[in-house]
Amino acid sequence: MNTASFTQKRKFIVKLGKMLHKYGTPAYRLEAHLMEVATHLNLKSSFVMSPTSVTFVIWTDGHEEEYTHVARVEPGDHDLGSLADTDDVVTRMLAGELTIEEADANLETIDTSKNPFNNWFTGFAFMVSGAAFAMLMGTSWNDVLWSGLISLVVFLFVLWSARSKRVTHMLEPLVAIAAAIAACAVSSYIDPGVNIRLVVLSSIIVFIPGLALALGFAELSARHLVSGTARVMDAVMLLFKLYFGAFLGISIGFALFGKTDFIQPEALPKWTAWLAILLLCSSLIIIFRTKLKHASWSIASGFIAYAASISAAVYFDYSIGAFVGAFAVGVFSNLFNRVVNAPASIVAMQGLIVLVPGSKTYIGLNSLIEGQSFVNADQIGQQTFLIFMSLVAGLIFANVALPPKKSL
Repeated sequence: MNTASFTQKRKFIVKLGKMLHKYGTPAYRLEAHLMEVATHLNLKSSFVMSPTSVTFVIWTDGHEEEYTHVARVEPGDHDLGSLADTDDVVTRMLAGELTIEEADANLETIDTSKNPFNNWFTGFAFMVSGAAFAMLMGTSWNDVLWSGLISLVVFLFVLWSARSKRVTHMLEPLVAIAAAIAACAVSSYIDPGVNIRLVVLSSIIVFIPGLALALGFAELSARHLVSGTARVMDAVMLLFKLYFGAFLGISIGFALFGKTDFIQPEALPKWTAWLAILLLCSSLIIIFRTKLKHASWSIASGFIAYAASISAAVYFDYSIGAFVGAFAVGVFSNLFNRVVNAPASIVAMQGLIVLVPGSKTYIGLNSLIEGQSFVNADQIGQQTFLIFMSLVAGLIFANVALPPKKSL
C-alpha cells in the first residue's frame, strides 16, 4: 500500500468517526462500525470513543504506515437523518458503488447540510412533545394545554442559544427557570387547575436526560467503562441543572405571584395515552431530524414499546414490563436494520424514549429534596433503577435473539 492510499483511507475513517460521534452514536456501536470499515479497507485499527474525546489508531498490516489521531470533541446530539445518510454512503462505498474520493465528498455534503425542518416545524414539535408527555402522564387537559404553550417559550430560548454562547452554556437551568415562572403565573392569574411541577417537567421534557442515562448504562454493560461513566455523569449533572432551575423558578414565581390553592381538574381518560404516543413519536421525528421514509417505522416502534410494556406489566411489575418493552423494541429495530438496511438506532430511539424513566428520575429528585411527589409514585428511586437495568437487559437479549445486520 502506498502512502497516498493510506493517507486517503485514514482521513476518511477519521472524518466518518467524528461525524457519527456528532450524530449521537453510542461508543460501542461507533467503535465496532469503524473497525468494520477499517478492516474492509485492509487496515488494522483501534478506537477509543467517549462523549468528549476521540482516539483513532490506524496502521497497515506490516506496520509500514501508522497514524494516531486524538481530538477533543463536544458531546454528540441525535441527528438520525444525517446518521442514515452517512450510513448509506458507507454502505455504497463498501459495496464498490463509490470510490473513497466520492464517499468523502458525499460525507462533506452531509456534514454541511442544513436541518430539513425549519424553525416553525421544530417549534411546533416542541409544543406537541410537551403536551404529549403531559397527556401520557394522565393528568388533565389543563396540564396538556399549558405544557404545550410553555414548551413554545422553551423553544424561544433554544433559538436564542443558537445566537449566543453565553445562553448556550446556561440553557438547561435557564429554560427550567422560564418554564417554572410561566407555570406559576398561569396558576395564579389564569388557571388554578394547573399542576405546576408537572407542567414544568412536561415543558422541558426534551432536555430530560433519560435516554442519555439509558445509553450510558448500555455502554457500561458493554464494558465501555470510560464512555459509559462519562455519559452517565453528564446526564446526572444535566438533571441537577434542570431541577435546580425548576426549583429556583418556582420559588421566584411564588414570590412574584403568590401561591394559589390547587383545584384538581378531571383526569384524562385512559385512551388518551395511545394518542399521546402518536403525538410524542411524531414530534420526535422532527426533533431528531428523522428521514420521512423512516417515520412510519419510528412511530410503530413507540407503539410497540408501550403496548409490550403495559401488557407485560399486567402480569408482572412495571420493571419487567420495561424489560419486555425493550426486548420488543430491540427485535423490531434489528428487523428494521435487516429489511431497510439502515441503522437500527433510528427506530430504537423512539421506543426507548417511550420506555426510559428520565421523568421518574426527576420526580424522585423532587421527592428527595422537597419530601413530596407531584404525581402518585411509590418507591420511585427503586423503580427507576430497576427500569434502567431492565432496559439494558432487554436490548442485550434482543441482540442475541435477532442480531442486527450491521453494527450501527
